[in-house]
Parts: sequence; structure tokens; C-alpha cells
Amino acid sequence: MAMLPIKGVHIVRSKGRDYVYAWRGGPRLVSEPGTEAFVQELAELRKGRVDGDKSKLRFLIRSYKASDDWKGLADKSRANWTPFIDKIDKRFGDLSILAFDRPLIRVSIRKWRDEMKHTPRQADMALQVLSRILSFGVAEGRLQNNACSGIPRIYSSNRADIIWLADDIDALSKVASREVMWAVRLAALTGLRKSDVLKLSWNHVLAHSIEVRTGKSGERKTAIVPIYGELRALLNEIPRRNGTSIAATTILVNTEGLPWKTGFNASFIRAKNKAGIDKHFHDLRGTAATRMFLAGLTVREISEIFTWSEDQVERLINVYVKKDELLKDRIRRIDQASRAS
Repeated sequence: MAMLPIKGVHIVRSKGRDYVYAWRGGPRLVSEPGTEAFVQELAELRKGRVDGDKSKLRFLIRSYKASDDWKGLADKSRANWTPFIDKIDKRFGDLSILAFDRPLIRVSIRKWRDEMKHTPRQADMALQVLSRILSFGVAEGRLQNNACSGIPRIYSSNRADIIWLADDIDALSKVASREVMWAVRLAALTGLRKSDVLKLSWNHVLAHSIEVRTGKSGERKTAIVPIYGELRALLNEIPRRNGTSIAATTILVNTEGLPWKTGFNASFIRAKNKAGIDKHFHDLRGTAATRMFLAGLTVREISEIFTWSEDQVERLINVYVKKDELLKDRIRRIDQASRAS
């Protein structure tokens, strides 16, 4: 069999026949040389060889996706991160892992991030995913440092410092269905994320607390929310349902009495737009944190309930609670000085 020489391809002649291998010591190709099938087969085999090179970042990426760290993420997080992992693989996969311990790699990373700056949140997400992969490499002993550390994000948002006020909730209640309002009020009283609020069942409601494994943590962490008076009153207001009278097992249901598998976002957004409210459902967590702080819970206790960092809770409290306390104290002192004069 005659064929044009291809770099790297190894040919062995035995008993009058030529056997073609993808590389010396590599797998044998079964397709006819010179055909399109042969080219595709060779490309696939060589791609697999590159992927198996443990010195390349691509190998670290594959290892991360096979790790417990990746499997421990929520399904939604994995779905959101996968396109960014593909981008990272395409851009940096062929580079040596050791290159990411050299200072100059930070220049390449920033340049890559800046190519996406027209969509800043996407650019920051890409950087976040790369940082997670490199952190995995550090934990595995393959890297000394995370080259993404210290690289600033492009998108800036102060949504962590936004809360729903009582007037907002009252305005929404005038245009939203009671089913949507149950969800809003439950989130404002518990601080649970939307996905966790909607999946709550009566089995999560114990004598003194609501206990549920959080989806954001891949159900590794359990939120334990104390049932105080106002929260207990809301739970008593929401009708309990059972399997004999209705199909729902969740606390919250739609207008048809079924779990909110779809349709909640559209109903909520339509209602808040009609009420003229420019806030997100997620901002209800800040409302709950503020309420709990005013009730006497410490920053540490609130952070444990919310699975937030203490810094996040402290920042929100400084903006919405302590600022008012300071102003009231200053007003009091000015008034005292005025009366004294």
C-alpha cells in the first residue's frame, strides 16, 4: 500500500501488508489511507492524545470535571459553567500547566477577559470559572498559585445592598396573585433563595425551624431558619394540601394548586413591572437579613442562616441599619444641644 508520508504517522510492514499507526506505539488506524474517514480518524486519535497529556491545562480541566468539586455543584451551575469551560479549553487548553505559575500568564488572562468586556457579566463569569479550575489545580498540588487572584472584575453591581421595603411589598400585593405573594413574603421572612423557597415542602417545617438543603451548595449545606411569630403566621395562612385532594406536595403552589415547576418568573416579573418596582426576587434576602438583625440576631448568626460571608451581611447591615442608627443618634445629640442652649 503506497501513501504519502504524514508527519508522526508510523507505518509497519508485516507479511506483505502495511499497518498504519497514529504514532509510534499508538493505536492502529482502520480507515483506508487517503480517504476522508482516515483523516477524521487520525484527527480524533491525535486529539485524544493531546487531551491525555498531563502537562497541559486541558488535562487539568478534564480532571476538574471528573472531580467531586464539579459534581458537587448544583445542576444549574454546571449548565451555566460548561460553555465557559469550553472557552477556556479552546483558549488555554494547549498551554502547559506550569505556564500558569508564571507572572506573565496574568497578562494573557486579562487580555482574554477584556475581549469579552462588551458583556461584562459574561467576562467576569469566564474569569470566575477559570479561577475555580486553577484553584482546583492548587489543591491538587499541580500549581503553586491561582493566577486569577487579584484580577479585578469588570461588572460592578450593588444589588447585595438592595432590599425590598415594606412599601414595595405592599405595592406588589395590590397587583400580584396571592400565590405569588406567598412566595415573596416567604422569601422576605426566611432569606431563602427563590429555588429553595419554591421547593419547600411541609416536611421541611419542623417544630421550631425550617430546615432545607440549599440548591446553591449542591445540597451540601442546610439552611436552618428559626420560625418566629410573623413567619409562623404566614405558614398558618398558607393552606396545607395533601395528596388525596391535590397533587402538590410543596408549600407554595400556582393558581391551579400545583407546584411552581414553570411560570413563576413570568408571573412575578409581570406583577413587579406593573407595580413599578425595579428590584429582583433575590433582593428579598437582604430584607430578611435586615429584619433578623433588627430582631437582635448577630451578624454571625445571620451569615450561618443565609450561608453568606460575614462581610456580606456586615456590609448590608451598615447600609440599611447602622446608617440610620448613626443618623438618629446625631439628630438626638443636635436636638439635645439645641434644647440646652
